[in-house]
Amino acid sequence: MLSISSRLSADGTAAFGFGGDYNPEQWHPSVWQEDVALMKVAGVNLVSVGIFSWALLEPSEGRYEFGWLDDVLDLLQESGIRVDLANASASPPPWFSHRYPQSLPVTANGVRLGYGSRQAFCASSPEYRRAAAALTTEIAKRYASHPAVVMWHVHNEYGCHNQPCYCEVSGAAFQRWLERKYDDIDALNEAWGTAFWSQHYYRFDEITPPRQSGTFVNPTQVLDFARFSSDELLDCYRAEADILRAHSPLPVTTNFMGFSMGLDKPIDYWAWADHMDLVSNDHYLVAEDPRNFQELAMGADFVRGLASGGPWVLMEHSTSAVNWQPRNIAKRPGELRRNSLQHIARGADAALFFQWRAAKAGSEKFHSALLPHAGTDSRVWREVVELGADLVAIAEIVGSRVCGAAVAIIHDTDARWASELDSHPTIDASLLNETRLWHDALYRLGVTTDFRRSTDDLSSYGLVVVPMQYLMTDAGADSLRSFAGNGGTVVITYQSGIVDEDDHIRLGGYPGAFLSLTGTRIEEFYPLHEGEEVELTRYGSGRVFSELGRPLTSEVLAEFAGGPTAGSPAITRNRVGMGTVYYVGTSLTPAGARELVTEILTASSIPVPQKSGDDVEITRRSDGTRTWLFAINHGSADAVVTVDGVDLLTGAATEGTLTVASGGVAVVRETVA
Repeated sequence: MLSISSRLSADGTAAFGFGGDYNPEQWHPSVWQEDVALMKVAGVNLVSVGIFSWALLEPSEGRYEFGWLDDVLDLLQESGIRVDLANASASPPPWFSHRYPQSLPVTANGVRLGYGSRQAFCASSPEYRRAAAALTTEIAKRYASHPAVVMWHVHNEYGCHNQPCYCEVSGAAFQRWLERKYDDIDALNEAWGTAFWSQHYYRFDEITPPRQSGTFVNPTQVLDFARFSSDELLDCYRAEADILRAHSPLPVTTNFMGFSMGLDKPIDYWAWADHMDLVSNDHYLVAEDPRNFQELAMGADFVRGLASGGPWVLMEHSTSAVNWQPRNIAKRPGELRRNSLQHIARGADAALFFQWRAAKAGSEKFHSALLPHAGTDSRVWREVVELGADLVAIAEIVGSRVCGAAVAIIHDTDARWASELDSHPTIDASLLNETRLWHDALYRLGVTTDFRRSTDDLSSYGLVVVPMQYLMTDAGADSLRSFAGNGGTVVITYQSGIVDEDDHIRLGGYPGAFLSLTGTRIEEFYPLHEGEEVELTRYGSGRVFSELGRPLTSEVLAEFAGGPTAGSPAITRNRVGMGTVYYVGTSLTPAGARELVTEILTASSIPVPQKSGDDVEITRRSDGTRTWLFAINHGSADAVVTVDGVDLLTGAATEGTLTVASGGVAVVRETVA
């Protein structure tokens, strides 16, 4: 992955990116001088410009007006502020949608969406693709050599609000995608199981998107449509990125959305990451989640995985409240700093925000900003300035990598898509929730975790967790089998390995793809009632799921102690080659998961760090010579951390121990023994 850190300062010294979305077009030009002056006060060195500027850059088809953008970029350059320049393709202007109404997206129930918000287009629309390419070309030709521009920003949050699209144009593109994938209609019928419900197809042009029907639509059709929809957006990105690269050597990116928890069918970011010159991500805390800091850590770990372990860019997060949650709760004092440095601790080389100046009109006018409605006489502004100084103080860390991860969590996009299809054993089983349960158990113990795909090289890890990977390919199963056989430890949870890549049940007993790995055969699922728990003979109780089965070659560590599955194995351990495979047939409580994880780490000879409390986060980055420890205290009490070195934020030597105040952060360059 390319880096922009050396381009953010006049002398080429590496620096963390600090700033955010800048929307000068929303303000009178008389405000711009104040903006750049205050940016310099805050220490801002990087802003994203032009993301939603299409309507002003192209007021009518083929007529471009760049004068205002010229002035803005020149002003930023004069002030030493670098630019992440967008190609503005994210939101077609009203004139475009009015002229080409067929370009608007269509919902699964046949409703064509109107314009008046953002991202009102179908990714398969030839009119949209042609207009986006033309705009991108004009921007690239005009600004490829502008000294303020250090990177290109394609589109914005692909898939948000307008994907998937079920229009006729998308339908035709879906047919072509299917013909390329299957080549033969009989192969499609076999993959889709169309003998069920008289769904057999004789021609590819008979197939439609999985639009709303009388009852459940063919699940493999829905799965393939998710794959197609991700690929269509990727085609849009690649076309625009190729134009930018043809005119400029600068790195190209687009902003991901982590686990995309709010999207119907999120994008397969693993497939996209190889097309990024650097990986960027947007992250927003769920204000009412009491452990949202752990969710932040999990999201950052996932993005770091997309970046192959290297540094990445936090393109957006918030200084305080957002505008779109049911209750837009402001961040507490110090939370802005903790959130930002937490992303840095987990591999980000930039901490950018949406947005620079809080809007006075539009749907996001109550979204927080670096410069709030209250102006510079405000808590948020003072914390922004403090953060800018912090990032300068720790600049020596730029370019280093997160180190010390001995555990990987498997997250395959296909598995998530398939797990969220209709007609499953229970609506309470959630891949994301189960993933978070295991990540949180490791987080509470202070264990750094990476995210990987099942087919990745896992040989550098001691433990691999496979949480509810419902769909598992033969290649993924073989990879995990090889990892275990070579001495690794694997944890596989319920609802894993159940189907193949076509969403066909793997017959012969559950967990299908992992039956020989787990040495435990499950014959029937017994989902629990809403809110119900079932006692286990060890590790507390189980939630969501129970199973009827028996051990084959495995050792039973805990049984279900009640209900129709009483006496069946709930948690087992099986020797596979030189390694060990654990199977967990229920969703444990946080306490039960922690107890089991602690035992597994000990048995796997993976050290559990010594730290003060569940809410004190310890992470390390290293450049191969030096190591820096980040200690972030999310708890309500002061914490003592054992570390020898110098706290870069205060300049003080630790002398073996360091007290981190409640809500505080320390970044220590560790002394080499």
